[in-house]
Formats: sequence, C-alpha cells, structure tokens
Amino acid sequence: MSLRYALLGLLADRPASGYDLLQRFKESLANVWPATQSQIYTELTKLADAGSIEVSDEGPRGRKEYTITDAGLADLREWLTTTKPKRSARNETLLRVFFLGVVPAAYARDYLSGIGTETSKAREELAALEASIDWEDNDLSVYGRIAMEWGKRFHAMNKEWAEWALTQIPER
Repeated sequence: MSLRYALLGLLADRPASGYDLLQRFKESLANVWPATQSQIYTELTKLADAGSIEVSDEGPRGRKEYTITDAGLADLREWLTTTKPKRSARNETLLRVFFLGVVPAAYARDYLSGIGTETSKAREELAALEASIDWEDNDLSVYGRIAMEWGKRFHAMNKEWAEWALTQIPER
C-alpha cells in the first residue's frame, strides 16, 4: 500500500514518467522503500485507473508522463495526516542474534562483525548518494535530506551496537 503513496508523493513534487520515477526511487527512496520497475508500472496503472494520477504527456516509444490529480493529492494528504504508520516488529537479523548461542563463538563474532561491515558500507553508500544529489530548494529535498540523515544515523547506531555486541560474547 505504501508504494502507492510513495509514487503520489514523488508526483506531487513534479510530473514524471515511469522511468523517471524508477530513477528517483533509486536516488532517494530505495533505502526506505525499495521498488522494482514492474512494481512501479503496475502501481501507476492502478493509480491512473483510480483517478489519482493522469497522463499529462506522451512521448516516443509509448513514454507517458504522469501528473498527480486533485483526488490523488487529497488521498496523499489524508494518508499523511490520518493514518498511523505500521511498525514492523520483525527483524531477522536480531532473531539470529538471539540464537547465536547455539553456534561456535567464532561464528557469532563473524556474524556481528559482518553486521558492522554491512552497516558501514550502507552508510558510505548513503554519503555518496547524498553528495551526488543536486539538492534543490523544495520540500522534497528538505524532507529527503531529513530522511537521509535518519538512514545515516541508523547505520551509525547499528555499527556501534555491533561493536558493543562483540565485546559481550564470552570467551569459552
């Protein structure tokens, strides 16, 4: 369901084709809400059928540019202001940590070190992405930076936690 609102949010910023939206996902939303090309195009069809978006321009090779409609903007605003986000309590990484006692301590250390390495890599990727973006003076850039900062801090916290967790494994 949130893919619907991600697309509406991007189209509220400016009209875009499916390809443009896929690129914008890769540049901005992929760290918080990844989507594939087929998912995006399927959802665009549903949004158009529902009257939330409309084709505002057609180009060569069937390229369509979409624009959010007043109904789509109202739907997006309602979602933002009246629905609570669903918090997922499931975390497979931590589920595995919970049971690391059943494997050799060396494996547990490797697992936790891997978490630290992966989070460092993810943080570096976010920093590179942040540097590559031509930030504008608009709402999507302002709030996009805020979301990106959450990602950087999240990965920093995970790295710090993994380093701490390594010190907690008893020598046996």
